[in-house]
Amino acid sequence: MQRTWKPNVTVAAVIEQDGRFLLVEEHTSEGLRLNQPAGHLECGESLVEASVREALEETAHRFVPECLVGVYQWPRPQGDLTYLRFAFGGRVDGVEAGRCLDDGIVRALWMSADELRACPQRHRSPLVLQCVEDWLAGQRHALDLIRHYHA
Repeated sequence: MQRTWKPNVTVAAVIEQDGRFLLVEEHTSEGLRLNQPAGHLECGESLVEASVREALEETAHRFVPECLVGVYQWPRPQGDLTYLRFAFGGRVDGVEAGRCLDDGIVRALWMSADELRACPQRHRSPLVLQCVEDWLAGQRHALDLIRHYHA
């Protein structure tokens, strides 16, 4: 039986505070890489719910999504995977001190856009910087653009 191709649906949280962006440093098959708090959509959750969950699991920060920054399609050059990323912009509403971070996450850190631009070889994908650039360019779309229907 032939497998039907489908993209991997992911979410990301674009969080800027005092001119710095919340990122994670994580272990990948290519070594330590930088990414927004991001991950896969899980069964039964909305895209917005997934972004909140991923930000908390990866950074211990409570993320409040306020807008959709963009939707990004990226086929990985290393294989047959294509990612469909929904990037949400928003703010932090506190930190859960002492919370353990997801496996593979080394730390959460804040970086300026210039610091991020200076190290593209450390990015998990080209989407990391693109989401920041789109945020800085003022890309903001209403959350009601996305409809989630429960079964």
